[in-house]
Amino acid sequence: MTTSETTTADRALKQKHRAMWASGDYGAVATDLIADLGQMLVGACEVTAGQRVLDVGAGTGNATLPAAATGASVVASDLTPELFPAGQQAAAARGLDVTWVEADVEALPFETGEFDTVLSCVGAMFAPHHQATADELLRVCRPGGTVGMVNWTPEGFIGNLFATMRPFAPTPPPGVDPAPRWGSEDHVRTLFGDRVADLQLERRTTVFDHSPDPLAFREYWKQNYGPTIAVYAANAGDPAATAALDEAFLALLTTWDTAPTGQPARYEAEYLLIRARTRA
Repeated sequence: MTTSETTTADRALKQKHRAMWASGDYGAVATDLIADLGQMLVGACEVTAGQRVLDVGAGTGNATLPAAATGASVVASDLTPELFPAGQQAAAARGLDVTWVEADVEALPFETGEFDTVLSCVGAMFAPHHQATADELLRVCRPGGTVGMVNWTPEGFIGNLFATMRPFAPTPPPGVDPAPRWGSEDHVRTLFGDRVADLQLERRTTVFDHSPDPLAFREYWKQNYGPTIAVYAANAGDPAATAALDEAFLALLTTWDTAPTGQPARYEAEYLLIRARTRA
């Protein structure tokens, strides 16, 4: 494939990603399931007033808003600007001043060393080329600054959710890295290499207890989460495949439900907290 063909294919892939994340209601997912993660990441990275902060893959502002609430100067960037209005409304309601920028994490439109802290809460991990993503996160962070990420692990609930959907999903183009690899410590060490002076990696869990039972939780994912919507859309013309996907999805949710009998469904979702200090 020529360079021109590669560029065209990559552009088409990014457009598919944008459409995928714009489908459903990611704002609901961010509010219902992971509202605690953005605040946690901001605290873990010690964001303070006066800092210049970039939130990459910001979505509806899960990490953006708590960062701005510290008094930091915050830029929220995302490939999918369709997600911005919910975040903008929430920022306005809280009196927070945030700059919202449409941007591809693999080619960020910011100066080298422009930010004191670069954050990403289960956002940048979904960009297709992990090394390019890591390179950009480090590039726009100043020497001695902090790059902080929350990424789902391959072994955790979300990693297994993607593994369950994978046999039913279209084959990705060559060179696309599976998103949950960003939750592997060895992979992160390889991506950042010797460009960071300190790298702290810690596995933690958050709890999903939004739905009364596994069946209701399956329907929640089908209605609200872009990647799940995309997989079901890819199988819409094949009733047998759709039924098999439904069965596999429900089996996953039943297996991972840790709630006592008769209690609302409960899922522990493991993530990797990354805190990296760039070399001064």
